[in-house]
Amino acid sequence: MTVAASSTSYVWRPRIRDPRAFGRVAVLMGGWSAERQVSLWSGAGVVEALRGKGVDVVAIDATRENVLRLREQHIDRVFNVLHGTGGEDGTVQAVLDLQGIPYTGSGVLASALAMDKLRSKRLWMAEGLPTPDYRFLRSRADLDAAAAHFGYPFIVKPSDEGSSVGVTKVKSPAQLDKAWSAAVGERGRTVMAERYIGGCALGHEFTCALLDGEALPTIRIEPDGEFYDYHAKYVSDATRYHCPSGLDAALEARVQSLCVRAFASLGARGWGRVDFMLDGEGEPWLIEANLVPGMTAHSLVPMAARARGMDYAELCWAVLETTLPAAGDGR
Repeated sequence: MTVAASSTSYVWRPRIRDPRAFGRVAVLMGGWSAERQVSLWSGAGVVEALRGKGVDVVAIDATRENVLRLREQHIDRVFNVLHGTGGEDGTVQAVLDLQGIPYTGSGVLASALAMDKLRSKRLWMAEGLPTPDYRFLRSRADLDAAAAHFGYPFIVKPSDEGSSVGVTKVKSPAQLDKAWSAAVGERGRTVMAERYIGGCALGHEFTCALLDGEALPTIRIEPDGEFYDYHAKYVSDATRYHCPSGLDAALEARVQSLCVRAFASLGARGWGRVDFMLDGEGEPWLIEANLVPGMTAHSLVPMAARARGMDYAELCWAVLETTLPAAGDGR
């Protein structure tokens, strides 16, 4: 493993020219989470891209049953784009490990940690990494206490969902009941409140994609609406993205290094994304890690890869390369 002087990149994956080296590749998509539709969009793009490069691909709309039988279908490796519960939280990763099938992205522990925003924040804080103050909400009454602690606005969200499902920027007491219901959802999700980060003149929502240990150019997001919610991510054409983000070179390098550290502290590998915000003083704050990022037309990792000179199909190929062991790799 060669580490760059900036500590923002290392490269260990093998470079593959012959698509036959991958064997038969299953693209796992769909699934049973609240992010099912986004996953289907991601999967369709990955399947088309890999087939276009000659890879033997089978598209699988994942269920709790068919992921247990992938070996029976002679699957050699998996490109996992199952977003949210089941596919991103370590569950499918454990199933694939038991079947001895290599897969894209992180393993069981890192996936579970990143999906649980409470525990990932606690780990980052223990590592001395900047992340906004938070409160674990056990009941609706705890939400009132959080409002008194943070003041308005502040954020209420589930600790174990992605794609901004159930997230509310609470600006007044009148929104508390609705925010609580949205976060808890029908299945009684774990809920947290978080200090709102804002005030940066350039804009406060950013993300940093990572591929094989390398931090790609950061992206600045101008959401259509109050914040970068589900509508702004996947429905609206009015959300604007800036890549390069417009950060000066020193701050860009600083936040890239910070995101690499945050990613590594979770034990993550392969590829992913770390979201962060800038406050009024230009200080970065880590929000969350996404270890099965979107691969849709609106998605951020393909956008960052393009800024690095890598098109969508090349990105899919590079992610798939991370499933092959390199010399000195212990997996």
